[in-house]
Amino acid sequence: MVGLGAMAGYGIQSMLKEGHRHLSGLEEAVLKNIDACRELSAITRTSLGPNGMNKMVINHLDKLFVTNDAATIVNELEVQHPAAKILVLAGRAQQEEIGDGANLTISFAGELLEKAEELIRMGLHPSEIIIGYTKAINKTIEILEDLVEKGSENMDVRNKEEVVLRIRSAVASKQFGQEDILGPLVADACIQVCPKNPANFNVDNVRVAKLLGGGLLNSSVVRGMVLKNDAVGTIKRVEKAKIAVFAGGVDTSATETKGTVLIHSAEQLENYAKTEEAKVEELIKAVADSGAKVIVSGAAVGDMALHFCERYKLMVLKISSKFELRRFCRTTGAVAILKLSQPNADELGYADSVSVEEIGGVRVTVVKNEEGGNSVATVVLRGSTDSILDDLERAVDDGVNTYKSMCRDSRIIPGAAATEIELAKRLKEFSLKETGLDQYAIAKFAESFEMVPRTLAENAGLSAMEIISSLYAEHANGNTKIGIDLEEGACKDVSTLKIWDLYVTKFFALKYSADAACTVLRVDQIIMAKPAGGPRRDAQPGGGMDED
Repeated sequence: MVGLGAMAGYGIQSMLKEGHRHLSGLEEAVLKNIDACRELSAITRTSLGPNGMNKMVINHLDKLFVTNDAATIVNELEVQHPAAKILVLAGRAQQEEIGDGANLTISFAGELLEKAEELIRMGLHPSEIIIGYTKAINKTIEILEDLVEKGSENMDVRNKEEVVLRIRSAVASKQFGQEDILGPLVADACIQVCPKNPANFNVDNVRVAKLLGGGLLNSSVVRGMVLKNDAVGTIKRVEKAKIAVFAGGVDTSATETKGTVLIHSAEQLENYAKTEEAKVEELIKAVADSGAKVIVSGAAVGDMALHFCERYKLMVLKISSKFELRRFCRTTGAVAILKLSQPNADELGYADSVSVEEIGGVRVTVVKNEEGGNSVATVVLRGSTDSILDDLERAVDDGVNTYKSMCRDSRIIPGAAATEIELAKRLKEFSLKETGLDQYAIAKFAESFEMVPRTLAENAGLSAMEIISSLYAEHANGNTKIGIDLEEGACKDVSTLKIWDLYVTKFFALKYSADAACTVLRVDQIIMAKPAGGPRRDAQPGGGMDED
């Protein structure tokens, strides 16, 4: 019996290891969870829409982010609270599925939970709220289908005007005022690399090169690649070149086995050095004879090898990142050869021109490939600071991801909060037809949609109440395409403003947020074990890898 006396505590304390935390019941678990999610969505909400404010996030590695891209913000925040993590995961799923709309997902889920809290305080049970929310999201998806613009389901993805129309709102939400400059750039780049079957469009084929200096107006699209380093030798420009790629570096290779050479006289020493030179010259000559004018090395380039490359008028590039090398091979159609040897004709790549240009004090190598099925295009972005360039890059990424989504499903719905108000109006009508307790949940779900116009108006410094009421008035008269014109602070028809959102972006954003909200509401107990000691799990070695 002595052993039992040592076991202090009773109930759940005696069951679990000491150091655990256990929260249960409405007050402790559900409302605390909702509180955490609300805090998270309050952070992202002010960044929603074109007038969204920027956040300055400094992550654990002291890297500074200045951005209004919700996906970046929540990824760098390292959210610890388990319930708020569910929202982060919903935002991340949206970012990976569509590449845009992560902010809407997180903010809307936070709003749904806030409304759920009001219902719980009124005395509804979470499971009734979940049933109501599920009915509401299914109804929402039905209504969304109705709001699709007629004739937008079949589009030509190579028609620049149609592409820009759909990309605009995605780019404007990150860089308001620049969408008319960035939109066409992104559209050009995407159309250049669009394969014969647009559904196979690969986002990785649109690269971004960020070069300090100049302004956004100096940005351009290059068919091919822009490498951020100089050529190694003195030859800086080659036209219509065949290209040999060596992954292992261009240098005299050491032998596989260790050997000792015994030298008796000075002549032998001279001959020994000469044979080494002759061997290197023979290898470089073999490459030059194969017709290649450019050698690309994946590792170091030896001095002696470089000397002979100069003699045979070969341009030498060094690409140290193996991912860049892989993309380079894709652009030129070359095959990377492991060791220095004479390449076959089919292993050589081709580029129209390889030249070193100076852009804003930085030397870059531009590999152009104008003709033929070009597989890589690069958007060269110019800006005054690194933070601005990073933000521009995110806007371009969003644009490219939107292009990928529109290649699969090109349907569009009105933007600028027109869709949300229409959904709110129709869901309210639907909730009045329901008889059970879930009608309150459906009505609250409908109210949650008001968050979008309210946030857009507040971020633009307009009076939210006036705008929402005038939007409701217009929609009650049957003008389903009336949204907010943020520049003038009035309600206008979005088809004249040309603000359209992709149907898939909205569809998944609303679906994921409803799912996330229901998941959080289903939790009634939180049991946390004592954290294990030792190094952190997510600090893997080799973290700074290039994403490929």
